[in-house]
Amino acid sequence: MIELIVPGIAGYLLGSVTLGMIVPRLMGTSKDVRKEGSGNVGATNVLRTQGKLQGGLVLLGDLLKGSIAAGIGLAFAGIAGGAAAGIGALIGHCYPLYFGFKGGRGVATGAGIVFVLFPKAVLLLLPVFVLTVLISRMVSLGSITAALALLICLLVFQPPIPVMIFTFIAVPLIVGKHHSNIKRILAGTENKFGKSRTADEVDETEESQ
Repeated sequence: MIELIVPGIAGYLLGSVTLGMIVPRLMGTSKDVRKEGSGNVGATNVLRTQGKLQGGLVLLGDLLKGSIAAGIGLAFAGIAGGAAAGIGALIGHCYPLYFGFKGGRGVATGAGIVFVLFPKAVLLLLPVFVLTVLISRMVSLGSITAALALLICLLVFQPPIPVMIFTFIAVPLIVGKHHSNIKRILAGTENKFGKSRTADEVDETEESQ
């Protein structure tokens, strides 16, 4: 058990490093990005409120922390350790220890973890995400669809059991974190790229990263 507990804790602590809060503070543009735009700490809200450079840094950082956590777990205890660290990192991103347990939706961090633990799945998930966003112009719908497609990948590629366990935890967590987006999608009020928005709409929109 210690071989799973240690990677899990390490993954959680790494995942709790909320770059959406840290990058704007370091660059002197925002003390708390949760009070701007959508109020989310993901890369999309940072992009829209702080600019492309910071949004890109947060996106890259969230991807890397997921990959690094999973990689450390793999090195420590094989695929089971990688899955434990991945679960910890994803929970840490969504519920960060350092920022009052108010984090993002786990999409970028989850993608980084999947890239290490289940690289074959990327062959399906990336096209699903891109096509969904292009057709719907909704990042949230693309994220939800890609997360659900990860379940299909289990049937197609039949990964090791620890990866299956990670998937069964990650998918409902990511989809659940999109509950407000799902409500707006069903109501036809979800934000779309390329659509002009009022200031009030910007404040009400919650992004999916």
